[in-house]
Amino acid sequence: MTTERTYHHGDLRRAVLTAALDVIAAEGPSALSLRDLARRAGVSHAAPAHHFKDRAGLLTAIAAEGHALLAAALTEASDLRDLGVRYVRFALAHPAHFQVMFRPELLRADDPELVAARRRTRDLLRTAVAARAGGGAGADDSGTGFMAAWSLAHGFATLLLTHNLDGPLDGRDPEKVFRSLAGELFRPAGNSPAG
Repeated sequence: MTTERTYHHGDLRRAVLTAALDVIAAEGPSALSLRDLARRAGVSHAAPAHHFKDRAGLLTAIAAEGHALLAAALTEASDLRDLGVRYVRFALAHPAHFQVMFRPELLRADDPELVAARRRTRDLLRTAVAARAGGGAGADDSGTGFMAAWSLAHGFATLLLTHNLDGPLDGRDPEKVFRSLAGELFRPAGNSPAG
């Protein structure tokens, strides 16, 4: 089988990751099995363990990759609202990554690659919140702005992915709706609508 030979030449890790993402997108992370992924890749049942050791190692690699992809998307943001839109866009484009990235019970929390990738995404969000507040990187020492911004983007993305907003959106563009919500919630002090 030619695909098996290709995988043995360095593509097995990517093939297993891709197959795992397909399974997660279709059935969720609980359906993941290294043995099944090996079968899908056309390799021995032990082959994926050479790259990931076990299921937690595979899910940790998916989460680290997801955070790296998210950080790359957030780096291009022009402001806090755009950062939130990019967060939502990422979740819609990478639903399998998104399902795993924020599930600590599935991951090796101390994995150096995951720790570094998480730190980068959090730092980007904290910096955007601090810039919005008009201060430096430590302007929001309480972390409430960070939590509010992250909660809004993460909650909106989660509700979209689980189709809970299908009715309320009523065909409207989710990105435009999110921009509007973010504008309302992060309106500068003294600029509230007349009421």
